[in-house]
Amino acid sequence: MSTERRLLRWAAGIMLVLGIGHLSLLTLISREDVAGWVDRGLWAAVPLLSGAEGNQDDQVAFWAGPGSFAVPLILLGCLVWQLAGRGVAVPAGIGWGLAVWCLVSGVLLVPSPYFVGTIAGVLIIVAGRRSSRGPA
Repeated sequence: MSTERRLLRWAAGIMLVLGIGHLSLLTLISREDVAGWVDRGLWAAVPLLSGAEGNQDDQVAFWAGPGSFAVPLILLGCLVWQLAGRGVAVPAGIGWGLAVWCLVSGVLLVPSPYFVGTIAGVLIIVAGRRSSRGPA
């Protein structure tokens, strides 16, 4: 396996662990709120306006779970994993976006595992630059 593929697989793994870990942690912490969504029916279980039926705990649980960065991060991790397996280069710009987003978010929300996402972004940047140089 080439170095670029290995770097991309590591980046994808980091993204998957962060996303799945985040959703798993939500399930442990807010399981009663999430179970309440199912009891009330999923349609509009989390109201947008705070005065509507529901409470702030529902909103926090939603934005910390399915409405958070976790789902897109899992999808991006799966995409990068698949592309790495096929030997397709991931553009370095994706890595820059991920690295900057995770760095800024980590500074705003300390302590948090956002900084680990920066590592995934840097791995994508390095793999993208190596693949653009061509074979050594």
